[in-house]
Amino acid sequence: MGVEEQPDRSRVAVQAVRKTQHPLRNRAFRLLWIGNTISWTGDQFYLVALPWLVLSLTGSSIVLGAVEMLAAIPRAVLMLVGGAVSDRVSSRRILMLTAFVRSLLVAAVAALLFLHDLRLWELYFLALGFGVADAFSYPAGSAFLPAIVEPEQLPAANSVSASTRQITTLAAPGPAGLFIRAFGNAWAFLLDAISFFGIIAALVRLPDPPIPSSRVPQKGMMRSIADGFRYVKADVSLRSLMLVIAVLNFAIAGPVGIGLAVVAKHNFGSASAFGFLMSAFAAGSLTGMVCAGLVKHRRRGRTLLLAGAVIGLCVAPVGFLGRMTTLMPDLILLGGTAAFLNIQLISWFQQRVERALMGRVMSVLMFASVGLLPFSLAMAGVALKASITGTFLASGAMVLLVILLTASRRAVRAID
Repeated sequence: MGVEEQPDRSRVAVQAVRKTQHPLRNRAFRLLWIGNTISWTGDQFYLVALPWLVLSLTGSSIVLGAVEMLAAIPRAVLMLVGGAVSDRVSSRRILMLTAFVRSLLVAAVAALLFLHDLRLWELYFLALGFGVADAFSYPAGSAFLPAIVEPEQLPAANSVSASTRQITTLAAPGPAGLFIRAFGNAWAFLLDAISFFGIIAALVRLPDPPIPSSRVPQKGMMRSIADGFRYVKADVSLRSLMLVIAVLNFAIAGPVGIGLAVVAKHNFGSASAFGFLMSAFAAGSLTGMVCAGLVKHRRRGRTLLLAGAVIGLCVAPVGFLGRMTTLMPDLILLGGTAAFLNIQLISWFQQRVERALMGRVMSVLMFASVGLLPFSLAMAGVALKASITGTFLASGAMVLLVILLTASRRAVRAID
């Protein structure tokens, strides 16, 4: 009996060691990370080339806004459908298909530019296609990651992915602009089209995640989506933290996205000041992303609540801080804490949710983030015109209030 037990104990010990390894030691995650890095770098060429092309063709910021909206609308409207599909079909195949569709769309625009035959409606179609692809790829990506790494590795895996994406956002746009200046928009679009094959090549070498089997007849799409909402509603901790995410995105996206430009104009009268403020926030975000993958996960519920409170306390005084020496440190702390909280929450959701409902619940999470963005931007624009200090004070108070309400839930405080 003792001889038979020894191999089982050894196997458990080996598994425990594997679970504590960094996700980059995991071949599947490493392939996914390399493929994503190639694709994200190519995306920066697209993100610089598209607005530059629209403004070159039309000279209109209104048209540019319309192009951006055509991507945002299907992304928000179809996000829940994308989550439901991710629970029915292989999330890996969804990621491959959406990457291939994006590549075809961008390559078509590149070809039309080479032929000098591009018209504005084709850019509208490009943006619309990207928005639809995003609606399916975002929840599929969040559902696929837990299938290739251990639950204990999820915070570090999300940290590595988010940090790498942030680094490409910081480092690649400058070279992309120089590339476009030297070679033109057509080559930039073509480079982005080729970069999608980085993630496709990685996904081809990875296995399909197991799709939970069930003898229960498959429900209709709307009932399937409703199951995701019911699952969130039935879990007190899940429901409470979903509310935190929604309020944080609503209270921060608009005031920071629009408000920093207004603050820079009002207090400093300089575009360079705005650049420094944005850089401070981005640097803080990168630091927070890295730290999220390094901390030990003890008393996570209290850590999340503390991070939320810090965010509220950082947002509230932004309108009062009239010097760069005080405003920049505040933005660094704000960006770092927000990024840390975001990764910790996403990782906890991925660890908490049943595999069969992962796509739908993650799509609800993303809908809470993406769906409120247009309202946040619109309301921030109106509020900032009335009062800069009042806008940031109200945003900070809103965050602190939802954190206080969430802290009253014992289930949230007890999260470990």
